[in-house]
Amino acid sequence: MAVARHRLAGVVLAAGLMAGWIAEGVAAQPLPAVQEFYFDQDAAAAPVVVVRGEGADLIEQLMKQRERGRKSLDATVQLAGVAIAQGRPELGRSLYEEALGSAPATTVTGRTVRWNYGWDLFRLGEVDAALTQWGNAQASVRGNASWVPATYALALWTLGRKDEAVRWYAAAVRTEPQQWSGSSAYATLLPTWRDSERATLAEVQQAWAAQPPAWP
Repeated sequence: MAVARHRLAGVVLAAGLMAGWIAEGVAAQPLPAVQEFYFDQDAAAAPVVVVRGEGADLIEQLMKQRERGRKSLDATVQLAGVAIAQGRPELGRSLYEEALGSAPATTVTGRTVRWNYGWDLFRLGEVDAALTQWGNAQASVRGNASWVPATYALALWTLGRKDEAVRWYAAAVRTEPQQWSGSSAYATLLPTWRDSERATLAEVQQAWAAQPPAWP
């Protein structure tokens, strides 16, 4: 455990040099126009898991992966998420900024970093900043990624932009009506979402069902 703490302290010192330059808030950026369908799978939209575990052992293993180089970027992203989950958001942001700097948004790896960063920002309550990262991840996708409508609907509803949220949710329903017309399949469709996030999306679904928006 002492070794793991020592290694993590090293990350803190290095990341701390960057932390002062990271903005606390990110101005909301305009979202793209809603499209009719979102059928395309996006391999980048997945949690990064290099090592399974918890506590000091997980940190120790991730630090080793960072040092070895082959999975250094993935280990950095996972370590950033661990830091945020452990209540160290500044360290998490610094690690994410490090990963962003070495993974252009035009690459699959770069989109993975931004997609994961978006979720960690959302769970910190920084929803506008999350939308910015998700928007950057989406911008380089060829086609219309299937993760986009539900994710944007969740974020916009959380921000109180409910009409927009319903319009995005409607895109999910148009694409896969049997999956999204109700909320009973959310646990299967959204396995990495928290219960509270699925509950929020269910509120969007109810609003959609009460008054489905016309297309276009």
